[in-house]
Amino acid sequence: MTLMTRWEPFRELPGLHEHLNRMNRLFRESYSPEASEEALMTTSFAPPVDIYEDEHAITLKMEVPGIDEKDIDVRIDGNTLSVRGERKLEKDEKEENYRRIERQYGSFTRSFTLPSSVDPTQVSAYYEQGVLKVNLAKKAEAKPKQIKINVGGQKAIEAKVHGKAA
Repeated sequence: MTLMTRWEPFRELPGLHEHLNRMNRLFRESYSPEASEEALMTTSFAPPVDIYEDEHAITLKMEVPGIDEKDIDVRIDGNTLSVRGERKLEKDEKEENYRRIERQYGSFTRSFTLPSSVDPTQVSAYYEQGVLKVNLAKKAEAKPKQIKINVGGQKAIEAKVHGKAA
């Protein structure tokens, strides 16, 4: 059954207006040559993450170039993995000399809910060439088990079916 609803275009106008205001504020604060260092530092960002899983572990790879490993904090609290960090604006160049700033600065937090198959005591983190790799080992009972098929038993069953003694 198809349900028809009445479209009211003006109902969406306040949300659109707020979205445009945020974009305008971000443009003024981040890309203006007159932008203050504080405005440059306030834009938050979320580093991209790849997550993959195999039979032994779940692995997260997070791109955090330009961030020193001492400025990254990885924690597990209950069943939540949190990664926090901060990319700081380089002080060697004066902000009035910038014409355009596209890289984002400031702090970030990424949180991930861990499945029950992860062993929270078996977590390791590595940082190399701007990539943070977090390896979350699975619990032994969560790992798949391969069951060997007994070929000799199958022949005995087939022999009985055909009326022969095994």
